[in-house]
Amino acid sequence: MNNENEFKPYVPADKVMPELTVTSIVLGIIIAVVFGAANAYLGLRVGMTVSASIPAAVISMGIIRVILRRDSILENNMVQTIGSAGESLAAGAIFTLPALFMWAAESGDAAPSLVEISLIALIGGVIGVLFMIPLRTALIVQEHGTLPYPEGKACAEVLMAGEEGGAKAGTVFKGLGIAALYKFVADGFKVFPSEVDFQINSYKGSGIGMDVLPALLGVGYICGPQVSSYLLAGGTVAWFVIMPLIVLFGGDATLFPADVSITQLFTEAGTWGIWKNYIRYIGAGAVAAGGIISLIKSLPLIVKTFAQAIKGYGKNAGAANNRLNRDLPMNFVILGIGIMAIIMWLIPAVPVSLIGAIIIIVFGFFFATVSSRMVGLVGSSNNPVSGMAIATLLIATIILKATGNIGMPGMVASIAVGSVICIIAAIAGDTSQDLKTGYLVGATPMKQQIGELIGVVAASLAIGGVLYLLSAAWSYGSTELPAPQATLMKMVVEGVMGGNLPWTLIFVGVAIAIVVEILRIPVLPFAVGLYLPIHLSTPMMVGGAIKWFFDRKKEGETEGQHKEKIERGILYSSGLIAGEGIVGILLAVFAIINVGGKSLGEWIDFSGKFSLGNWGGLVIFALLAYTLIRVVKGKKNKNA
Repeated sequence: MNNENEFKPYVPADKVMPELTVTSIVLGIIIAVVFGAANAYLGLRVGMTVSASIPAAVISMGIIRVILRRDSILENNMVQTIGSAGESLAAGAIFTLPALFMWAAESGDAAPSLVEISLIALIGGVIGVLFMIPLRTALIVQEHGTLPYPEGKACAEVLMAGEEGGAKAGTVFKGLGIAALYKFVADGFKVFPSEVDFQINSYKGSGIGMDVLPALLGVGYICGPQVSSYLLAGGTVAWFVIMPLIVLFGGDATLFPADVSITQLFTEAGTWGIWKNYIRYIGAGAVAAGGIISLIKSLPLIVKTFAQAIKGYGKNAGAANNRLNRDLPMNFVILGIGIMAIIMWLIPAVPVSLIGAIIIIVFGFFFATVSSRMVGLVGSSNNPVSGMAIATLLIATIILKATGNIGMPGMVASIAVGSVICIIAAIAGDTSQDLKTGYLVGATPMKQQIGELIGVVAASLAIGGVLYLLSAAWSYGSTELPAPQATLMKMVVEGVMGGNLPWTLIFVGVAIAIVVEILRIPVLPFAVGLYLPIHLSTPMMVGGAIKWFFDRKKEGETEGQHKEKIERGILYSSGLIAGEGIVGILLAVFAIINVGGKSLGEWIDFSGKFSLGNWGGLVIFALLAYTLIRVVKGKKNKNA
């Protein structure tokens, strides 16, 4: 029996409500740009991004219902559809495009132009949306009972609980305001260090620390205790097992890629010298292996989805008069993909050859399918976009090298191909979550697909400016903006093209990933924890521990009360992430504005006059964590 006949959406097919309106488009574009910029900053700082669908829906309800006094669940859904496209496009772009800036800085060449960045982002975003259109019937409608699409379902529930929209929006804005103030005091005034670092002298090579930042606390709560603990486990293996062993056995030996002895490296640069020269490569191997393992495990799902997509498209053609079955026409999809392929091939600003364009179209549909099904099963947070990008980069670089595209032009072309694929996968996953939300609330698929394209266009025009701004303020690969994923992609391309990677270290990472997989531990979060400094895993673990505590503490609560409590934490955490990201962009602006021979950022820096130090930073972070606990607990019932 067809699920479509059994399921009844919140808004029935015969009811017409405002949906794709001027208000929803304008508000959606603003959220797409703001959350896209905030997510870009977060991803470049910690190597992880988060979904903006729920906070976008809540903010939309707060503005449309409370301020504008209008009532349309479909209009609110359209705002989050357009808004979440910006966040996903930013996630795909920051995993790869900063590599072009790093190569430009190393070689002294000009950085990629705004036109080049925007076109790469636009091409990937448009193709990602278009590839999802023929997959919608198979994945969203026919598999309604088997693919939950957790973020899409959660967003639909938030929208359907619209009566509480004002209060929920207030929770997001409260987190945003507190995080904005905190970030400005920490990284603007620099009253306390945002990165607390301790080395353990009696256990040489080891170290512990914490980036005491709101976004990491929020990410930890949203990801939950399991993912946070896997990340911390990876960091613990790196900082308390591998690094002490390197220092213990390395001694006076000089081991590639470092050009001084281990003893000298540790004496001069401490644990960070060991991490930079050795752990990054071991972590890179683990992440690459984790991504490929995830793809291999999902191959049966991929084959099944391909078959269903071919059989499923057009089954609703007879019910085209029903707005719930109406997609953008297939000839529009084919024409759009063809135009994007021609733009890639023929416009000089996009460094992609005919071979590169063919690779993008073939692998793009392959990975759009993988992404759509993966987020349907495990959610957007666990979508192995970086693993898909690494697999693409390896294949694309090998093909380009074999066809004579070598040196810097070949490497730039590889990253351009990888960027487009990465954005396609990210946008396809986001679009499928949004279409699931629309299916549950009763939105018109065609209007949602138009909304996705509007969000992609807006975000692609903005992302170039954001990447340039952050590059000018701090440069990629720096302490402020380590750009971990892009650095990894850069290393992969350089290694394949030039053969100059420390392959032994990378294969150690691969072996660790295989052991972790044998132990049935999720490889990707563990591998990311191994690759990133432990200072990023520890604050996320604090957020995860808070979520764990409240997940277990259910005494005297109904299911609805418990669910509402956990949701308050998610909304507040979303605000923490957005607030830090927005102020991070503001501080980047301050860093490049020159006043009287000094940047505006230097004028407001009080670290030389007053600082609370490492312990002060930990105390302030504990107070921030306490605000999250208070929000989750909520106000006590006066009748209790």
